[in-house]
This record gives sequence, structure tokens and C-alpha cells, in this order.
Amino acid sequence: MGSIKNILWVAFISMVPIIELRGAIPAGYLLDLPWYSCMLASVVGNCIPVPFILLFIRAILDWMKRCPIALFAKIALWLERKANKHADKVNSYAFWGLLILVAIPLPGTGAWTGALVAALFRVKPKIAVPAIILGVIGAAIIVTLISYGALSVLAFLI
Repeated sequence: MGSIKNILWVAFISMVPIIELRGAIPAGYLLDLPWYSCMLASVVGNCIPVPFILLFIRAILDWMKRCPIALFAKIALWLERKANKHADKVNSYAFWGLLILVAIPLPGTGAWTGALVAALFRVKPKIAVPAIILGVIGAAIIVTLISYGALSVLAFLI
């Protein structure tokens, strides 16, 4: 099963923006966790920030617009203009778009990005949350196959 400490490390790493489960699963492999423990911990950890992002990002953007630091206001206004400009198009494909965005394990994608996009485009939580969770599971499967398959073959050859 793996030590609780290592499982918690994997869950914690998967909560970190940018790194997320793309970094947590290889870390779990290096910590000698079984693939199923590593995958489960990374999926759970990666999903924990999602509701907080969905709930609070609009308030953070509103604060940024009122902030005396001009750069923050410019960023918030730019994000909102972009979101409002494309909202109808995005919302018609919201579920599948979010699922694919989160499931592709590349830099700039993942649960954090999916939740930010969903909040910016005001995607309903009943659409956003399942799409993001399924995307996280898809990414976890891909990264687990790569990490535990490719890395174990590489370790065998060395």
C-alpha cells in the first residue's frame, strides 16, 4: 500500500499549481508507492483545490479590479473582457472542453486551469465539477501509464 507519509506527500504535491499530478505521480513512483495508491492520492489531492477556485476566483478578480496596483486591475479587466467575448462559444462546449483541457497532461493544463477557465466563463458547477474530475482521472491514467510503464522499463535497462 505504501507509507501514509508518502501517500500524503503525493496528495500534497498534486495540489500545487503547475506541478499538479503531472509531478505528483512520478514523485510517487520515486517514493516506491504502488501505482494504485499513487494514482488515487494524486487524483484526490488534485481535486481538492477545485471547489475553492470555483467559489473564490470571481471575488479575487473583483478585488483585483479595485486594487490600487494598476497592473492587477489591468489583468483582471483583460481576463474578463476575453471571457465575456467568447463566453457563448465556450459555454456551448463547456463540459467536453473542460474535460479535454484538464485531461491532457501538458504544462498549462490541469485542474487549476480548468477551474479558472470554468469560473471565468461562469460555467455552472454541475457541469464544471464533473468535467474537471473526469479530466483529472484521465490525466492520472495517462501519467501513471507513462510513469510506471516507461520509468520502470528505463530502471530495468539501467
